[in-house]
Amino acid sequence: MVLRILLLTGWVLLGVGGVVYHLSAGPEQVALDDVARHVKAAEKAAAGEDYATAVTEYEAALKALPSGRVAEGRQIRLERAKAQMLARQLPEAHADLKTLVDELTADPVADPKMLTEARSAMANSQYYVTWLMRLEGMPASDWEPEIEASRQGYRLLAEQAEQRGDAAAAKKHREDLEASVRLARMDLSELQGLPLPSQ
Repeated sequence: MVLRILLLTGWVLLGVGGVVYHLSAGPEQVALDDVARHVKAAEKAAAGEDYATAVTEYEAALKALPSGRVAEGRQIRLERAKAQMLARQLPEAHADLKTLVDELTADPVADPKMLTEARSAMANSQYYVTWLMRLEGMPASDWEPEIEASRQGYRLLAEQAEQRGDAAAAKKHREDLEASVRLARMDLSELQGLPLPSQ
């Protein structure tokens, strides 16, 4: 008799616990599972060079992300911006990267690795924007601020990589810095004869 009462009590408490979980942590966990599913689909699409689908999946992940998940949202936005650059959505990527870098810079508890990655993506977007602005025949007063910002970004990244002792990253950022200087000095006719740079 006592055993039956204990089993019945345990069964009732298990049901109550399930209801409490469903009403509290359950919906958020379901949303996070949805976010993870979209991110995985985006990564798979990007690996298959289907960048438009990757962008769509990252956007779906952002919509499903519960409020208050700032770091996760920033990481998804960063990955979406990278996919946008490859999906020929450079203006959108460029605008969001600027906002993202500003947010991360102003946040004292932001992940430094994410800030470095966002700065690198931002410098790349500025480089590509400059290339396109020059090909479109825009005046130097329009494109020079972009390439100057790119150059400064690459220089900062190279210096930070050297301070961390990351020789490979420092070398890459120095090469990017040299490429940005060449782009600024290149004659338009010479630029027009070159293929668009790969992202």
